[in-house]
Amino acid sequence: MINQLSRAQDAPGDAALRAMFAARKQVFIDKLQWDLPALDGRFELDQFDTPDARYLILLDPDDLRHRASARLLPTTAPHLLGDIYSHLCTDGPPSGEGVWEISRFCLDPAQTPAERRDARNQLVTALADYALRHGIGEYVGVAEAGWYHTISKFGWTCRTLGPVHRDGACRILALSIAIDEDTLPGLQRTGTYAPLVLKFEEGGEPGR
Repeated sequence: MINQLSRAQDAPGDAALRAMFAARKQVFIDKLQWDLPALDGRFELDQFDTPDARYLILLDPDDLRHRASARLLPTTAPHLLGDIYSHLCTDGPPSGEGVWEISRFCLDPAQTPAERRDARNQLVTALADYALRHGIGEYVGVAEAGWYHTISKFGWTCRTLGPVHRDGACRILALSIAIDEDTLPGLQRTGTYAPLVLKFEEGGEPGR
């Protein structure tokens, strides 16, 4: 396990990472009241923010404010579904070189509803594009039942991996999203497809 405090102190040196970890604290700790530690009172990191993690971070092209972000983890390394929530999967959690986990899907709360919807669509599109470019054929993850209902309507092929379970006040489930040549056309058909103007990935290096 990495030294999380050390990584938190490194984050302020990078605008993209700093903004993402701060937004995660605002959303998951302040708003959703998840029982998570806040490093230095500002950042939300957990034991899965390791060197194996890849981050897709969407920033405003004008002032580089955080708009949306997600964490990707290979299922061949420690990850939430495999290590903590495997009981959600009837046949065990999927794993393999082409299977990655999506977690910490975060939309910045300071945005208007319209801005949040646009950021959501851009991040979903970026997730699909990233998978197609990097040989990822399946995403897995854990979601609240209501959020899964939304995810399943984006236009990609999505299925549950087991029944809904009660986790405190939440109803959660494990899910799988197939990524293939039909994914982007599916997102286009539902109006979810929104190519990015600017994408910051991992350490904040811009790319088209």
